[in-house]
Amino acid sequence: MKRVPAPNEIQPDSFTFTPENLEKAKQHIAKYPPRRQASAVMPLLDLAQRQHQNWLPRAAMDAVAEMLEMPRIRVYEVATFYTMYNLAPVGEHFVQICTTTPCWLRGSDDVVSACKSKLGVELGETTADGKFTVIEVECLGACANAPMMQVNDDYYEDLTADNTAAVLDALAKGDKPKAGPQSGRRGSEPAGGPTTLQDFTLQDSRGDG
Repeated sequence: MKRVPAPNEIQPDSFTFTPENLEKAKQHIAKYPPRRQASAVMPLLDLAQRQHQNWLPRAAMDAVAEMLEMPRIRVYEVATFYTMYNLAPVGEHFVQICTTTPCWLRGSDDVVSACKSKLGVELGETTADGKFTVIEVECLGACANAPMMQVNDDYYEDLTADNTAAVLDALAKGDKPKAGPQSGRRGSEPAGGPTTLQDFTLQDSRGDG
């Protein structure tokens, strides 16, 4: 996906935080010392993005700059540097597929292919109905459960072509598939189950005394 702002014709003229989000913004700002409020720029941009259908219009960035008493260009620099901020509209389900080395070694190419085939789009594109946007990203920090993808705020791990398609089908139906490993294992426990300390008890850890 190109890191460029949305065209002017879809940019809103103004942006105002809702009362609830304004209160959250003030709480973020209060975490920092006086004259250091610019440190809250990232959580405020995240708030603005969540309020505005998961993308950041220029007006929202300007509103954050004004609230933090920062030059607008400094806010633009943050928003355009970090890929967590979307500068243009994305689908209802924002699918980010990790293709970094651990996921690639475990089959992320199959996950990418399944998304392309099931949704009929290429990486960086949005489906015609606006339901899905698919991109590839760098490491999302779930290497022990590779390959994986993030959909909005949820991680789906231990993916194959088949269970990737199943997750997408569920989302398309309006369901919310269970996040986490799709292989049946719990967390990042060994795929074959525990192999050591199977008979360990709390009493063993305390010794005979």
